[in-house]
Amino acid sequence: MANSDLMDKIVSLAKRRGFVYPGSEIYGGLSNSWDYGPLGVELKNNIKQLWWKRFVHERRDMVGIDAALVMNPKVWEASGHVATFSDPLIEDAVTHERYRLDHMLEEAGLNVTGMDLDAMAQKVKDLNLKSPKGNALLEPKKFNLMLKTFLGPAEEAANQAYFRPETAQAMFVQFKNVQTTSRKQIPFGIAQVGKAFRNEITPGNFVFRTREFEQMEIEYFIPKPESDSDWNNYFEAWRKTMISWMENDLRLDMSHVHELEVPTEDRAHYSKRTVDFEYEFPFGTKELYGLAYRGDFDLRNHQEASGESLEYLDPQTNEKYLPHVIEPTWGVDRTFLTLLCEHYREQGEGDSKRVWLSLPAKLAPYKVAVFPLLKNKPELVAKAESIYSELQKHFNVAWDDRGNVGKRYYSQDEIGTPYCITVDFDTLEDDTVTIRDRDTAEQIRLPIAELENYINSKL
Repeated sequence: MANSDLMDKIVSLAKRRGFVYPGSEIYGGLSNSWDYGPLGVELKNNIKQLWWKRFVHERRDMVGIDAALVMNPKVWEASGHVATFSDPLIEDAVTHERYRLDHMLEEAGLNVTGMDLDAMAQKVKDLNLKSPKGNALLEPKKFNLMLKTFLGPAEEAANQAYFRPETAQAMFVQFKNVQTTSRKQIPFGIAQVGKAFRNEITPGNFVFRTREFEQMEIEYFIPKPESDSDWNNYFEAWRKTMISWMENDLRLDMSHVHELEVPTEDRAHYSKRTVDFEYEFPFGTKELYGLAYRGDFDLRNHQEASGESLEYLDPQTNEKYLPHVIEPTWGVDRTFLTLLCEHYREQGEGDSKRVWLSLPAKLAPYKVAVFPLLKNKPELVAKAESIYSELQKHFNVAWDDRGNVGKRYYSQDEIGTPYCITVDFDTLEDDTVTIRDRDTAEQIRLPIAELENYINSKL
């Protein structure tokens, strides 16, 4: 299957089955705005819940927060976002459409690594570069990616604020409060799941790059290192943990995942080491997750800008210091897309073609579906409804009584439901049902009383 074909099939399935819809569709949509439908929100919530369980609930060294989307603008001045959080843009002199200049130069065959705006502008002149419409280009400019808003009734500079472009800064700003109230000793981490906003000029590839997205992020505070090996030990531990998440929780084929050590010239100025985990999407190998060593850059900047001490008092040594930080970052929307790409399966042709999502059972929107063999037999429907109601207390359960059982199986396969239960006439006699496995299509008979334990064991 060609990669473009695969992406088209995933986007089609996502809309047809209620995973993702184009945003504001009845009004012609909004560029790269997407709404998660009934199945999409279940999958997305399952990703976040599984992540929270693994990285917060199952660790003694982690606590969470849920911070406001709009913070004091001084936060973004101290963090450097107001001054430096920008993309190089260039404008079509006729249509006034804007384009990412670095992307245009890369498409022209140039390596723009380490190239500043002036150097890029010179390359435009050297190559006599034109816009995609064939028109002349204006002088390039830096375009800040933060989305602006206003607090209060007047839209004036004094009331200007920003929707957060990342979840990280709140964890730094609230470090002292969290540490004091949770009484955690270093090393420990603060986790957050939440929305971030970036006014990207070239979003695209379905939900891969959007202006509104969700992050799962941790700021892991470590002792002030005496040597590089001190912080690198924590970094390596988190690197292995992120690999384990991809391999064991998401069930990714790790040959599709590539680990990239980001070179010095491409790293943020405060980072001594950054690793990107890239995934082979149908539209190319792109960044999925990131891991960075941020040093004490953020705490130091916020301490200096606010005048408030953010130092940690070591209870063993009575030493005060600014902790250093290891930052693992996961994108929720990119995880969602990766799961669809990784677990899309198809078999056969024509009317006999079977499509299924081999999602890990614990992430599947529905864990099990219940069918009465025939919808016009009240005794079968009543028995199936009683099983459905009981299982609903423990799992997210689908009900389906449309058409023949074979079509119902295929319908549930397509949305990733791991198990389907069919109530037939034998059920009325012996209280057993047929339960079918999504991935193998194998069926077994099982007593109704054993269903909950059986499904739990598979999850």
